Amino acid sequence: MQRQAQLQKLAHVDVWDVIIIGGGASGLGVALDCITRGYTTLLCEAQDFAKGTSSRSTKLLHGGVRYLAQGNFSLVYEALHERAILIKNAPHLCRKQAFIIPNDNILSALYYGFGLKLYEIMAGNFSLGKTLYLHAQTAKERLEGIQPQRLKAGVCYYDGQFDDARLALALAMSAEQEGACMLNYVRATALLKDEAGKIKGVNIQDMLTNTQKTVYSKCVINATGVFTNELNALDGNKSLDVIASQGIHLVFEKKFLPTDAALMIPKTTDGRVLFAIPWHNKLLVGTTDTPINTISYEPKPLQEEIDFILNTFMQYTILKPTKDDILSIFVGLRPLAAFKSKKEATKNVSRTHKISISPSNLVHINGGKWTTYRKMAEETIDKAIECGLLKPALCRTKHYKIFGYREGGDFNDRLCVYGSYAQEIQKLEKQSEKLASLIHKNYPYTYAQVQWSIEQEAAQTLEDVLARRIRLLFLDAQAALDVAQEVGAFMANALKWQQTQLEQEVCNFCALAQQYLN
Repeated sequence: MQRQAQLQKLAHVDVWDVIIIGGGASGLGVALDCITRGYTTLLCEAQDFAKGTSSRSTKLLHGGVRYLAQGNFSLVYEALHERAILIKNAPHLCRKQAFIIPNDNILSALYYGFGLKLYEIMAGNFSLGKTLYLHAQTAKERLEGIQPQRLKAGVCYYDGQFDDARLALALAMSAEQEGACMLNYVRATALLKDEAGKIKGVNIQDMLTNTQKTVYSKCVINATGVFTNELNALDGNKSLDVIASQGIHLVFEKKFLPTDAALMIPKTTDGRVLFAIPWHNKLLVGTTDTPINTISYEPKPLQEEIDFILNTFMQYTILKPTKDDILSIFVGLRPLAAFKSKKEATKNVSRTHKISISPSNLVHINGGKWTTYRKMAEETIDKAIECGLLKPALCRTKHYKIFGYREGGDFNDRLCVYGSYAQEIQKLEKQSEKLASLIHKNYPYTYAQVQWSIEQEAAQTLEDVLARRIRLLFLDAQAALDVAQEVGAFMANALKWQQTQLEQEVCNFCALAQQYLN
């Protein structure tokens, strides 16, 4: 997927069937749904694919144990089934993960065991494994690093885990492979309407060249997530505005929980659950749920959020993590489909998605979560068909094998996320000593992966490569800072950057990476 080739596609279509604004989980899912139904499809993302919320999740594919406790059975049932579909369709990016709830008494274990057994039953044939009651000794063996007094008993259950940014990229490449036009760094600047006030197209701006173009479409879909209010303003409709909450994650070395099982703390002082999950050989701990008023692509953690996660986590661990142990802090914003005037804690706002159509025929998909992205997309296009914006066509994504599909992936393999294309990286590494060399001595990423990101994955900036094509910024912000200059120089040579552009790229990335450090 080369960006210049995508831009050239714009000249070959006079009127698109569907234009999607937003390149996160929702927009990418809609793009793949559209193109596989046979609609001409254009997606425009103002930044990079999954730049916002969709690369900053807790890396879980789950039905939502918390939603089960809230009695939201329909959401849990749908998510459990979609979880299984996604793991089946992208086994190189998604897998099952064991979670253990520590209990300081047997009655508590029985209580959670009953609830999670119901969780398993709701999954039916799509269950990832049996819920098990663990005696104290077994719980201690399975959760090495957790205080023994916290493990009088335990409950083990199974959910899914994935790499969100890599899945987003695989969806973009799947849609592109099927014929969709997938553009990053292209912003929608205006909505065009006919005399009846119905949307007929979009003005778009290439953010890298500042060139502008008008594109026409039968159907325009707003999949901008937390930025949906900006597009609503262009549409002149504020009745569909969303609210947002912020969730932060801390990344540590695995020594604090040196096990393959994940920890789930079912009830924190703020009424949420807290996870500690093995991810890319690190330990990811989160998350929070803080209402916020200011929307940005790079939200900043609040000190009280950092303290909350540290204090909660250290109550369970033998080794006590401190702020100095934090390798990276990343923050995501959740778009919640609720009216701004609604006086309700964001943790209680439903994660169920909402699909609506404004008087101008702008189609909105709001809320939801990564696990249900496919079903959200299906229902969005079905709604557009129902309203006469598109000709009827059946959804074909339920059994669609996502780009790079390869069965039996080994998640300890450094190239697992590339699936069937891992061998292409290996071929590049054999071409030169430079391409085979590591970008950082402590991490398995090579310059061949950087080159692949540029040539095949539409990476345009140093951040695109170090944050989302490979996940170094999210895993170890200082390591990302350490390699920024050299990786930037490599990209400058490949992309023909002038010296001033290289300096600006490195400067921008270093300023960004500082926000990921404590």
